[in-house]
Formats: sequence, C-alpha cells, structure tokens
Amino acid sequence: MDNNNNAVTDQFDSPEANPGKIAVIGGGNIGEALVAGLVKAGVDPNSIFVTNRRSERSAELAERYGVVTGSDNVEAVSGASLCFLCVKPAQVIDVIGEISETLTHHDEQTALVSMAAGVTLAAMESAVSAAGTPLVRVMPNTPMLVGKGVHVVACGRYVDDETRQRVLRLLAVTGKVVEIPEKLIDAATAVSGAGPAYFFLFTEALIDAGVALGLTRDVAEELAAATVWGSGEMLMGDDSAAALRYAVTSPGGSTFRGIRELEESGVRGAIFRATEAVAERSAGLGG
Repeated sequence: MDNNNNAVTDQFDSPEANPGKIAVIGGGNIGEALVAGLVKAGVDPNSIFVTNRRSERSAELAERYGVVTGSDNVEAVSGASLCFLCVKPAQVIDVIGEISETLTHHDEQTALVSMAAGVTLAAMESAVSAAGTPLVRVMPNTPMLVGKGVHVVACGRYVDDETRQRVLRLLAVTGKVVEIPEKLIDAATAVSGAGPAYFFLFTEALIDAGVALGLTRDVAEELAAATVWGSGEMLMGDDSAAALRYAVTSPGGSTFRGIRELEESGVRGAIFRATEAVAERSAGLGG
C-alpha cells in the first residue's frame, strides 16, 4: 500500500457478521462507541472481547451489548485477529508490552490498532516482540459516540491490503475514515480531533450572545444547536465552506457586519494558533 496517497472513506459494506475474535482493550467512551457500532452493524457480540479494569463497567458493557468482557488483556488478545487499543496514550506501550509475548505465539498474526493520540507507529513497533506485526494508528474524534466520527488512519509497513481494508471497514461503522501519511496525523488531530471542542465553544458563545440580546437560554440553545447541526449537514455536500459562507453573506447586509466583526476580532488567527498548539501537544503525548 502507498501511504502517500490520501483516501477518504465514508461508506463500506457492513462488516462480516463473524469476523473472528476482536479484542477491544479499554472499555471507556471510545471503546464503547466502537463496540456499539460493531454490534449495530451486525458483528456477532460473542466475537468481541472487551477489557476494563472495573468489574462494574465490564458487567455494564456485557449487559448492554452482549459482548464478552473481563479484565485480563492477555486473555482478550489470545486468538484475536484484531486488537483495538482504546486506552490513554501513556498506556499504549505498556499494554503492548503486556500482550506482546502472547502475540508472538499466535498461529495467525494479530493486527494492533491504536486509537490514542501521539503514539507513533515506530514506538509501537519497538514495543512489540512479534516480528512483522501489522500496526495501525488511528486518531478518532468524539462524534463517533453518535456514529458521526472521523477516524484519521495511518497504516504501518506490515499491513497488507486485506488487513487494511478490514480495519477501515470496521472503523467505518462509527463514521468517516480518512487515510493519510503518518507525518500528517498531528495536523489532522488539530482539525478533527480537537475540532468538536472548537465548535462546542463557538456554540456556547453563540448561546450566551443570544441570551445577552434578550432570548431565553432554552430558546438560544435550541436555535444555536439546530443552526450548527444544519450548517454541518450543508458542509457535507458539494459546496466548500467558503462558498456556503458567501451564499449567506449579502454584501453590506447584517451577516456581513457580523463576519467583519469576527474577522477584525482575530477569530481566524485564533483558530490558526489553536490548531498549531494542538498539533504540537499531540506530537508529545506519546512520551
């Protein structure tokens, strides 16, 4: 596979109902969102083994989705063809070290898919003892919790096309998949990983501004949230963000005045600085 070619995928056929054992290490928000998407797409819950440190959380996931749960990462990865690492960045290398010996003795290779920011493919490769282990690095974002996520993906050198397609197909059950060279993942994190927070902050400010103008908070929240939702749907069409903005901004009109205030207040520059800060921080999270 040529990692220099970007690939954007927002639709796959449903993943196979019995794709072999899938380990999901970490049953937090990201792990649960992935499990929910897989089960909804028709993957056999009995083929999914989710680990969590808290027995109460494991019981909750088992009851909600019918998946196999436990706290033993080695047990989870034993016999698995795919292992999703849904833990915090600082834990990824430790988890790989914990399961590495088991991976070495598998009859078939287990592909490791990290869902954590900042942990490079090189760092993962150094931690795993099984030579030639397929490694995939993914940066998800929180809208995957509602099936509208963005997964930025970079595949390692041992990922063959069959494994690549399988990973992309499984990720696509919770949103759009964008495949890019690994060197661009920190930049992508600054756009899609942190992007939801930017929009939430903007919406929060828009609500407060509406209240300041005399709207009740309930009405301001309804107006702002529905406006952001509808605008997002329009962005998924063929027109660019700039073209859509031009269409709603009549020369000399009220929206034009609002846009001028935003520009003169340095909103565009603030976004540039924010994304630069996120990319810099993302690059250091793996350490």
